[in-house]
Formats: sequence, structure tokens, C-alpha cells
Amino acid sequence: MSEDEIARIVVNSGLKVHRALGPGLLESSYEACLIYELKKQGLKVESQKALPVIYNDVTLDVGYRIDIMVEDKFIIELKAVRELTDLHTAQLLTYLKLSQCKLGLLINFNVELFKYGIERVINGYLKVN
Repeated sequence: MSEDEIARIVVNSGLKVHRALGPGLLESSYEACLIYELKKQGLKVESQKALPVIYNDVTLDVGYRIDIMVEDKFIIELKAVRELTDLHTAQLLTYLKLSQCKLGLLINFNVELFKYGIERVINGYLKVN
């Protein structure tokens, strides 16, 4: 399954969760529901996956955690904040670089319309859906 196919499933699943719950809950609530929806679609999903930093041939566990990793190649970074900032985007960019993944979605569930809470990041470039 391609990263774009995964992205479509993630967006549709996220929309389903957002329609059911709306904005205003904790990030962990959205994460649990989105994981449930993705697993229902038959996807391999890992939650809070450790992401080490490799520096000078030394692997360092410095506490980075990917919110959701799908099919070992797609990262979802979830937020429940007033608005996304450049810092949130930088976080996802760092995770993509460290994991060598090509595509990720930054999703903020604390928005009135779900489409305004999605940022798509590809190989270090930001694209807004």
C-alpha cells in the first residue's frame, strides 16, 4: 500500500472520529479512537513508537515518541491545540527525517472543520490539504 493510499484512509478515519467527538477533548482521546478506526481498516498501527536518535554511530533513546506509525512508513502526529504552529510542523519534519519516512500528517482535532486541522508533510516539504 502506498503512502498516498494510507493518507486517504487516515484522513477519512480522522474525519469519522472528528464528526463523532468534535473538538475540545484531550489528544489521547483522539489518538485512541483514530487507532481503533485504522485497525478496523486492517492497517498495521503502532502507538507512541519510540524514535531513537543516531549520532556518531551511537543510538540514543532521548524520549522521542511518534504518536502513530502506520504500516512502518507513515507518521501521524496528533494535536488538540488552538492552532498549529511552525514548531508542530518542525516536530513532524524531525520525525520524518529520523525515521526515514517519506510522508506524514499533522492533524489538529481542535478545529471546527476537520479539513482545517490537517497538514501534509512530504520529504521535508509542507503541503496543506
